[in-house]
Amino acid sequence: MQIERHALFWIVTAVVFAYLAQLLAPVLLPFVIGLVLAYFFNPVVDLLRGVGLPRWMSSILLLGLVAFLIVLALLFLVPILVQQAADLVEAAPRQIDRIKLMVEASARDYLGPRYPQAENTVRSALDAFASSMPSLLAGVAQSIWNQGAAAFNFVSFVLITPIVFFYTLKDWPKIIAKVDSWLPRDNADQLRALAVEINQRISAFIRGQGAVCLILALFYAVALSLAGLEYGLLVGLFTGFAAFIPVVGWTLGTFTAVGLAVLQFWPDTLPILIVLAVMLVGQALESAVLSPNIIGAEVGLHPVWLIFALLTFSYLFGFLGLLVAVPVSAAIGVLVRFALKTYLASSVYKGRDSAEA
Repeated sequence: MQIERHALFWIVTAVVFAYLAQLLAPVLLPFVIGLVLAYFFNPVVDLLRGVGLPRWMSSILLLGLVAFLIVLALLFLVPILVQQAADLVEAAPRQIDRIKLMVEASARDYLGPRYPQAENTVRSALDAFASSMPSLLAGVAQSIWNQGAAAFNFVSFVLITPIVFFYTLKDWPKIIAKVDSWLPRDNADQLRALAVEINQRISAFIRGQGAVCLILALFYAVALSLAGLEYGLLVGLFTGFAAFIPVVGWTLGTFTAVGLAVLQFWPDTLPILIVLAVMLVGQALESAVLSPNIIGAEVGLHPVWLIFALLTFSYLFGFLGLLVAVPVSAAIGVLVRFALKTYLASSVYKGRDSAEA
């Protein structure tokens, strides 16, 4: 009976917490980003504290370093990305016309006398799709605005996130000690062991996958630019950082890179094959070298489970859900394994005979 009451208490607590998180998701974003950054940089502060630097000073130094890197990116990297994005948007109508001509020529050769009938069918479908596009785009834009109006409020993001980051980082040991004091005394040791395992898996995945994404972003950006792809830097950085989502990120990046290569180089196939080779080498590098050596198998986050968690949490909580999907899915995985282990050791699984023995 006591176990049932404990289980009911934690289930109700989790449901209430999830409801409040969904309700306040746009407002919580700057706070969550600050907490994530503090969690990410806490080992660095511990290292600096070990060499005699006070925790508050280490926090200030890290805050200044992060701000400096952001400003550096805004000054040097962002203008290049913005220019490439603008060029891509400007070139889109010409490229679309080129695609139409290529498809039309191929269709005429393939269909022969059946081409006029097929053309009418395709045109009708395209006209119907085009007529529905304004309402579709309006709905998407309204959804993005509703989700992001408060979340990306510039003033709150710029002011609140650094404050949360600094104070959380400075007071991290106090926060952990305070949370530890709230644990139920009868189960404190067990809960601490679970928390340690969750922390190990989360930190291993986030730091490891972050390093993998950074390396891949640099590789794709440099390799695609050297291959002559006009928007190689933009596509390369996107593909590298999108690798945080297993398989999906690389697939989107590959289709984008190869599609742009076809538009740019066709009918010359060699540059297209070079771009495709770059993407395949990047995938092989991630699968065979980076992920096994940097992340390792001990993280315990299956790609299918991670994709499901990212889609589910982003649907429920928007952009905030993307930020918390990995740690929450890691925690759920640890708790499920603990529950399964407890069940397999219980009399419910083993039967009455084993309990009496």
